[in-house]
Amino acid sequence: MNSQEQIETVNPAESELKSQFHLFAKRRFLPFFVTQFLGALNDNLFKNALLVLVVSTAIAGSGENTNFTTNFAVGLFILPFFLFSTTAGQLADTYDKAWLMRRVKIAEIFIMLAGSYALLTLNLNFMLIILFLLGTQSAFFGPLKYSLIPQHLSNEELLAGNAQVGMGTFGSILLGTLIGGWMVTLNNGIFMLSMLIIVIAVIGWLSSREIPPAPSQNKGHKLSLNPITETAVNFSLARENRTVFYCILAISWFWLYGGCFLTQVPNYTVTVLNGHPRLISILLGAFIIGIALGSLLCNRLSRGVVEPGIVPLGALGLSIFAFDLSYTSIVYENTHASLSDIMPSQFLDLAGGLHILIDLILIGMFGGFFIVPLNSMVQQRTSGDKRARVLSVNAIINAGFMVGGSLLGIFFLSFLGWSIMEFFITVAFMNLLFVGFIFIKIPEFFTRFSLWLSDRFAFVNR
Repeated sequence: MNSQEQIETVNPAESELKSQFHLFAKRRFLPFFVTQFLGALNDNLFKNALLVLVVSTAIAGSGENTNFTTNFAVGLFILPFFLFSTTAGQLADTYDKAWLMRRVKIAEIFIMLAGSYALLTLNLNFMLIILFLLGTQSAFFGPLKYSLIPQHLSNEELLAGNAQVGMGTFGSILLGTLIGGWMVTLNNGIFMLSMLIIVIAVIGWLSSREIPPAPSQNKGHKLSLNPITETAVNFSLARENRTVFYCILAISWFWLYGGCFLTQVPNYTVTVLNGHPRLISILLGAFIIGIALGSLLCNRLSRGVVEPGIVPLGALGLSIFAFDLSYTSIVYENTHASLSDIMPSQFLDLAGGLHILIDLILIGMFGGFFIVPLNSMVQQRTSGDKRARVLSVNAIINAGFMVGGSLLGIFFLSFLGWSIMEFFITVAFMNLLFVGFIFIKIPEFFTRFSLWLSDRFAFVNR
């Protein structure tokens, strides 16, 4: 039996979730997981190393405006999702996804070779070009990643697979953020980082070679050379299923919401909590660990099936704990106004410190409850012959919402001059309004939530 036959003939017994990590024992999942994890890790290693270098003395002599350069760098990474997601979706629906992944990983090796040179020479302009190329690579990889999962996994495994990928994605963001920024501050750290990103790219390519075939489910599709026309076609495909389209909007809202919090954490740590810069990493880590934990717990909460009912639970938690974080932070700020440069160990001993850390973890965790089922619903309810193109629409809208989150921050914090706490409270209220709109449009979420709660209460009362 060849590898593709093995993929298509999934033993139902293998789909039983004895352990939600059972997929790591499967060739149809493990090489793919390693490939996507290392790719995301490399993106974040390079991006965060660049951001630290921009604000450090290493490039201080370049005369660049730091605030402009950091925002420009983030914009450069997001821009390719607008430019290339449509083409990426077409390619993923037309050719074998595993074959395309290997080509993308080969491109990553060459990008990281050039990136290493840019880091070693501290050439800021070249680093920005590399960041754009990494964004381009990610734009092509995204539709491949999310359309391959339902092709290699059964319906019973889909939620577990998305949970593991969610855990891996946010784990790679955390590691890349911490390691990338830390290494460039060490003696010979830039050299070590330059070698590391090349090694990671090569290992990612080697793991991609072990991904079983994932042939096109729409071999008759012809590539369109007009991205504008094809984007309109793809949006029409996404809107064919009302639930899928509103799930995409909800997914994009999550990225806006999370971005509003993550972007403000450094300033919040220093100006509200009077914390030392080292505390920033702790708080960012708490938020990201929470999302990874929530992604894993989704599988247990929904008993291994794609359960829309836990999406409202996640939405409520996102706002409730944001309100609690804001209130606790205001009390903390008033209580400890005389302190400054608070170190992580000292912060946890102060009244309200541990409470704030737990709130950030819980915001992240309920975010995991929110995002994982939504991703699974889009995959499950879109036919295989157009899945990647619909997912390319998801990538475009995600990017648009992330830009929107940045504009919200600028409007409320810079233009209106609001405090960070007022901004957090406003975004938490906006979350209730936006997800309420989604749930009214798709009543299935409320219906399934009621059934899910009834089932849990019945189980407890047995």
